[in-house]
Amino acid sequence: QVQLAESGGGSVQAGGSLRLSCAASGGTLSRHAMGWFRQAPGKDRVFVATINRDGSNLYYGDFVKGRFTISRDNLKNTVHLQMNNLKPEDTAVYFCARANRLSTAWEASEYDVWGQGIQVTVSS
Repeated sequence: QVQLAESGGGSVQAGGSLRLSCAASGGTLSRHAMGWFRQAPGKDRVFVATINRDGSNLYYGDFVKGRFTISRDNLKNTVHLQMNNLKPEDTAVYFCARANRLSTAWEASEYDVWGQGIQVTVSS
């Protein structure tokens, strides 16, 4: 059974950058769209970004506003989220997830495999 593991989180000052990675084991990601979600304390999990199976279609949450970039490497079975110009309101646990379809997906219900999440903290 495929498992996802996030890495690259941590603490950064406002305006800084982080690159999150998601590595899969036990299965391939190449037949699935992938996505990133985040959850701040006391709030619901929200959509951040999604990428289709071959990387030709990308979509982002409205709050991203050109600051984040999702990418994937199907040969390495990995997905990445480059986050630039980070703001304190970006502080959250970030989750990588595998969609149950080939095309991009915005709803958490469309994802069937989730990583454990990784903390991102942005200080002002």
